[in-house]
Amino acid sequence: MSNALAIAAVTTTLRSLLDRALDAPGVEVTTLPPDKARTGAGDQVNLFLYQMSVDAALRNAPAPRQSKPGETAEPPLALNLFYLVTAYGANDNDALGHRLLGQAMSALHDHPLLDRDQIRDATFDELPDSDLHTQVERVRITWQPLGLEDLSKLWTTFQTQFRISAAYQVSAVLIESTRAARTPLPVLGRASPGDAGPSATGNVASPFPAIHSVAAPDPLLGALPGQTLSVGGVNLAGTSVAVRIRHSLFDEDLILPPLPGGTAAEARFVLPAGPIMLPFAPPRPPAPLPAGFYTVALEVVADDPEHPGVAFTRTTNRLAFPLAPDIVALPASAGRDPEGRASLTLTVAPPAQPEQVVSLLLDHRQVPAQPRAALTDTLTFEFTNPTPAQAPAPVDYFVRVRVDGIDSALIDRAGSEPVFRNDRRVTIT
Repeated sequence: MSNALAIAAVTTTLRSLLDRALDAPGVEVTTLPPDKARTGAGDQVNLFLYQMSVDAALRNAPAPRQSKPGETAEPPLALNLFYLVTAYGANDNDALGHRLLGQAMSALHDHPLLDRDQIRDATFDELPDSDLHTQVERVRITWQPLGLEDLSKLWTTFQTQFRISAAYQVSAVLIESTRAARTPLPVLGRASPGDAGPSATGNVASPFPAIHSVAAPDPLLGALPGQTLSVGGVNLAGTSVAVRIRHSLFDEDLILPPLPGGTAAEARFVLPAGPIMLPFAPPRPPAPLPAGFYTVALEVVADDPEHPGVAFTRTTNRLAFPLAPDIVALPASAGRDPEGRASLTLTVAPPAQPEQVVSLLLDHRQVPAQPRAALTDTLTFEFTNPTPAQAPAPVDYFVRVRVDGIDSALIDRAGSEPVFRNDRRVTIT
């Protein structure tokens, strides 16, 4: 999702797109209302946001990466933006204006989707705090047919002379709510003996390599760096097997070698524990694997049984697995100022990338991390408690860190019964 600068980011990106398309001496691209748009006698294209509406399909959708089933979070504000593109030729020559309008419409027609790099490059200088380029939903540009009556009403509103124009809808822009989600503590266990939970098994055999499970040592926690994961499936044996994993931040797959001893039904691999070169574009310094959701697939090279000496390469389907963060250092307590404000700084592993969404969960409260500009393992969270005068007694919280929707471990299952970990408790004094 994106912050409140999303509307301005869309306008800035469209203006940048038209600037590049109309790269000719003397052509000016403006973003003014129609009654003030004409700034001189030269060639000019004006981009005007004349209407907004709430996207009916996305208005009640859950907030991605911010909440899980059983939690309550305010859905994002999903907006559709409507723009009017008007062209003016030099000395109000309509023939020149029509040429400019055609070039502008051609540019918008050739870019029906605004990709992440376009938005980031266009807003880097003017709107450095905009994060529209990080939202999951792609920003789409669609031509809007406006009848003569609609155009007449629009131009009459501004009490200015009518000019031939083109209308476009840009959707959808998701503005994140500033209200924190309510995050209840996880369930310690189910009523079934052994806490096995549901399971499902496919029974349709495939002649091609396919995977049906990814297992970590602790499936209730998720994978951790340095652990061995087991991938189960069919037809996984071959002359060569490679493991391909991908995070949503990566620009391509990270290729890992499998462990020796793999069979047609299972392959195992180790998640790197130390800093490695991650598939970012442009390249970044070596870093540990970031926490979050990953997908895994196996690339199997095998001999063709019907054609000796001929090998084929096939890639399996993809399955997801979580890589969980861990709290390395947590202070035992934190103090409140007279107004009830408290600050908590802790160390996590693996370090958080600057694009990742990080929150601190204090029992049922969710507190966003303070902004960070680079990879870091030190995170600071600021929140408000009742003032000491209102609640003089210290307040204890169980603490979790959530990175891109994956929570750190809070439950200790080593004993006969699951319990909350005491080393994940902080006291607000």
